[in-house]
Amino acid sequence: MSERAVPTNIRMIDRDGLDALIRDLVGQGRRVIGPALRDGALVTGPVASVDDLPAGVIDHQEAGGYHLDTHGNGALFHNVVGPHTWKRYLYPPVRTLWSARRAAGGLEVMADDAPVPRYAFLGVRGCDLAALRVLDRVLRDDAFADPYYSASRDALFVVAVNCTRPGGTCFCASMGCGPRVGEGFDLALTELPCEDRHVFLVEAGSEAGTALLAGLPSEPADRAALAAAEARLAEAAESMGREMIPDVAQVLRDGLNSPHWATVAERCLGCANCTLVCPTCFCSTVEDVTDLSGAEARRERRWDSCFTLDFSYIHGGHIRRGGDARYRQWITHKLAHWHDQFGTSGCTGCGRCITWCPVGIDITEEAKAIKNREGRA
Repeated sequence: MSERAVPTNIRMIDRDGLDALIRDLVGQGRRVIGPALRDGALVTGPVASVDDLPAGVIDHQEAGGYHLDTHGNGALFHNVVGPHTWKRYLYPPVRTLWSARRAAGGLEVMADDAPVPRYAFLGVRGCDLAALRVLDRVLRDDAFADPYYSASRDALFVVAVNCTRPGGTCFCASMGCGPRVGEGFDLALTELPCEDRHVFLVEAGSEAGTALLAGLPSEPADRAALAAAEARLAEAAESMGREMIPDVAQVLRDGLNSPHWATVAERCLGCANCTLVCPTCFCSTVEDVTDLSGAEARRERRWDSCFTLDFSYIHGGHIRRGGDARYRQWITHKLAHWHDQFGTSGCTGCGRCITWCPVGIDITEEAKAIKNREGRA
């Protein structure tokens, strides 16, 4: 048996090896999804080869601001997270639950029996991998599991990427979710672009990942590469753009009646961008849709948001009529009450809600403001 065929935990590949990894995943009948450049943003889309990845493209993110730039080292993963999250593939924004049509013998009802897609996610960061674990608790491991999410998640192959360049709104280190990826990956990459050689450290995290790595053109990881990876991860952890206060859950529980919520509401547009780009928000609504003739109908589940007025409509009235109540609901559920429901925070520090807020509301700064208004040490 050759050295390359022997399964090992950490190996080293070059760009050709990464291309072989993508081809192997496609050859397994998987739809590979990775970073893609579209409409001035790095989103997610199909990847058939390494040439489809945004080489040399980096992003600059700040509160309410985002723009792209280029970097001369040709790195494939020096960008961070964009407006798309991986949940859109496992928990789609719109999904038909069942449909019905008039037939000669009466009403014909059809369940959604579309085949479950076999995805391979390429480039999942630590914050987003942690977000998948959060969604697992809600949509797969709970007593009321979502069958589509569960089946798609169980068929998923995850190629994660350790972050060596955090963004301006990232705070995953303070949430314990990065920059190093946690559990739940099949393979994890650490990109080391150098002038003389562009390589990736590859760590196997599952039996499926070990088997795939064994078939790739690779070599043992040398000490210099391992040391370089550790140094870059340590530097990334120290250079986060933001930081969440450590006692945020108790601060928010104690600050439910803080006057600061009205201050936030003066700026908040209620646009729901923060919930739409969040990798863990899972609120939804159900709508019945018919065609113009009334002969066909379908029931659809759609993403919803606690920032919409109708979301809190119960028995003829709205529970949260003002923007202050809706923002308080979102942030306290995300950072405090989620612990009571699911045993974990609902935030993983990805920073998307800060970047894509049109008025630049910063969840980390609002938590600090509540703490300061309440006079907590």
